[in-house]
Amino acid sequence: MTLEELIREVPDLEEYVRYMPEELWQRYTIRVYPPGTIIHQKDYTLTSFGLIAKGEHRVINEFQNGNVYMIEKNEPIDFVGEVAILAGMGKTSVTIETLTETTVVFFSRKDFEDWISRDIHFLRLVAQKVAYKLYRSSYNRGARLFYPPHFILLDYILKAAASMEIEKKQEIILPKTRQALYEECGITVKTINRTVKKLKEDGLIFLTHGKISMTLEQYHKAQKAIHHYVNYEHWPV
Repeated sequence: MTLEELIREVPDLEEYVRYMPEELWQRYTIRVYPPGTIIHQKDYTLTSFGLIAKGEHRVINEFQNGNVYMIEKNEPIDFVGEVAILAGMGKTSVTIETLTETTVVFFSRKDFEDWISRDIHFLRLVAQKVAYKLYRSSYNRGARLFYPPHFILLDYILKAAASMEIEKKQEIILPKTRQALYEECGITVKTINRTVKKLKEDGLIFLTHGKISMTLEQYHKAQKAIHHYVNYEHWPV
């Protein structure tokens, strides 16, 4: 596949490469990754920049004790390595894992640095994306620090149910393991289990083969009840 062919499949990509230096049209690599593939590993030397044209991915932080913390999920069009390069750092700070089949256009780090020095339009798009991620992260960071687990998990379930079109389907099953919920919500598995039990007792969810499930009636009930959990005084640890 060529970059021109990829642009025909993803027209929005054209805006990003509109003023790309002519020589870079001959100096790129396109790679397609299956779901569950690590395309960017934390603490590795960064030698290339990636332009994610298709596919969803998650950004995670891995720690030496084996814990994994999900920072965010992103959809195209997005980038790989832009933060480290703009910060002038040699190594990557996060790991990127594909959630769906993902197509990435790679350029060398040197070519990317030259590109943004010559193309103010592209630099603005990259800076805007980085700023948006920082804004979203800053806006949401306080929730995990100060809100109780019942609120955090129920808020997550409500957002997931909405994205799964519960209004149309009438009922959804959240396809997430407890470990995945821990990584995405920042709540320990032990606390998640206790919270799930509490939400089930309150009639806001039910379980299907161990998976969190919700009817449309429960969805509407949970929308009204979620604010109660912010003020709930006795939380399990």
